[in-house]
This record gives sequence, C-alpha cells and structure tokens, in this order.
Amino acid sequence: MLRTVIVGDIHGCFDELLELLEKADLHPDDLLVSVGDLVDRGPAPGEVVGLFRERPNSVVVMGNHERKHVRGIFSYAQEITRLQLGDRYAETVEWMRTLPYHFENEHVRVVHAALLPEIAPADQKEEILCGSTSGERELAALFPDSHWHDHYTDAKPVVFGHHVTGHEPMIRDGRIFGLDTGACHGWNLTALSVPDFTIHQVRAHADHWSIAKRRWQLPVLKTKPWYDLTWPELTRMIERFSSAPEAGRWLEAVAGWAAELRSSMPALAAAAHRAAAELAPDELRRHPAASYLFQAREGRLDLVKRCPTPRRTIDLAATLGLPLPELPD
Repeated sequence: MLRTVIVGDIHGCFDELLELLEKADLHPDDLLVSVGDLVDRGPAPGEVVGLFRERPNSVVVMGNHERKHVRGIFSYAQEITRLQLGDRYAETVEWMRTLPYHFENEHVRVVHAALLPEIAPADQKEEILCGSTSGERELAALFPDSHWHDHYTDAKPVVFGHHVTGHEPMIRDGRIFGLDTGACHGWNLTALSVPDFTIHQVRAHADHWSIAKRRWQLPVLKTKPWYDLTWPELTRMIERFSSAPEAGRWLEAVAGWAAELRSSMPALAAAAHRAAAELAPDELRRHPAASYLFQAREGRLDLVKRCPTPRRTIDLAATLGLPLPELPD
C-alpha cells in the first residue's frame, strides 16, 4: 500500500529527519510531505532542503519561515540560515518561491498553519495558510477566544504544524492533526502516515535552537554593516550586543577600532588643510577629495559632518595618504 508520510516542522534537524523516515519505513514510492518550516533554528537546513529537493515523490508546503526568506524579512534565525547555506542561499530562496501553500489528496489536507472553516484551501489567504504575522493577527481577530481548528467541520482530515503542541502531536476527532512537536527545541520530530493514520516520532538530539543562537552570534554580528553605521548607531550596536558571551571580545576590538578612527579626525583635517594650501587650483579640482579641500581652503571644513561613518572616514584618509585600520577580523 502506497502511503503519504507527512512530517511536522523540521527546522534544520536533519539527523532526526533521517531517523524518523527510517522509523516510518518510508519506501521510494511513498509520497513524502513536509508541512513547511524546513529551515531556521536547526543545525543543517541545507541538508534538509536537499533531501526534499532530490527525492522523487516529495512535496513541501510553504511555511512562514520559508516565506520570510522569500520576502526578505530577516530576524536572527534567517540571518543564521543565510550563513549556513552560504553560496547556496540565493538559489535555495528561488526554489522556496515555487512552494505551494497547501497540499491535498484523497485522504488529507496539509497546510502549514491554519485553514478558515468552510473555505476551500485554494481560496484561502496565503497569510492564513502559512502563518505569517498578518495571518496570525487575522486569526486572532476572527477567533479571539478559540482556535481555528475548533471550528473546522470538514470531513477530510487536516494536518498542520507551526504552533508547537508540546512533546506529543495534537490529535482531535481523527480529523485534526497538529504535528509541530518542537524538534528544534529539543523535543520530538513527528510524522503522520496516511491512509493508515499512524503516528511516528523520534526524540531530538539536542535543543538545537539554543545551541545555534550561541554558536552563530559572532558570525552574524560580523555581517552587520559596521562600515556604514553612523557613529551613534555603531555605539548603540556595540552596547546592544556587548553582553553576548561569544562576541564580547570582538566587540571590544570594534569599539577600539571606532575610537581610533574618530581620534584621527584632527590629523585628517590637518592633512586636508596642507593639501589645500599646497595644490594649485587645477590640481585641487582633480583631487579625489576636492570637495573637502575646497572647504579646507575656505576655512569651513567640518569633518564631524562630512565623515559620519567609518567608511567615509577611511576613504578620505586613503585619498590624503593617511591609511586607517580596517574592521577587526
């Protein structure tokens, strides 16, 4: 008997996924369906994506985490995934754009987050189906004292993820199956096979999200636009993350670097005044720092305004022959 095996939110937990598929005795002809959220928080999003892309008879429903990448909405989890995927990131996001927002066969419906009652899946809002922030707000307004699945009356079972149900899946009336059992938080990864409606489950190896948040602190911080932050923004960024255990020492080096750049302002101003006094008018106009030099000649050079970022400061110093240090490694 060919089956459909539906897996709850995986969130990059590749080893657990392999164990779960083995435990479920997945056959090549079985259809493998993900409720979405293949990526973010776990250790191996690329491997999880690769399995679903490379395996025949596989379907991935759009989750709110895939949608965040597609729409360029970045929080810490998405920043980590972008670094984890590296050169594969852009191409993976293009694949995410192709994902359907629902799946249905003769046995079951699958969405990532929710279905409004008495509306066909094809007619539902994408935001509701995938659990985006706006979709969650709409559901809360529609059902302020209950959940959407309290109102699901269709005979065909619905399977979803998105909201962690606890260590065990949520099963109601043999028609409602919530499969997000917190694998990335160290709980369980769960699958449902149909038409036999059998639950399969494995324990997570670790609290992967807690580990990832610590491990990727420094790499993510290093991707911030330090060169283009204004001096107040740079100071606030350092203060914001100064207590991060994995990044404190590097941030101290960044603070020292910023202080050195700012302390170079008098030397830069002096160099600009010397050049303005020594160069002929034609040479002055051709100079890469001409606008600074003309202001110096006229006695109105204000480097605090003209060099509001590290990049502007370093670039000016380079044109005046006064190299300044680059961002610490």
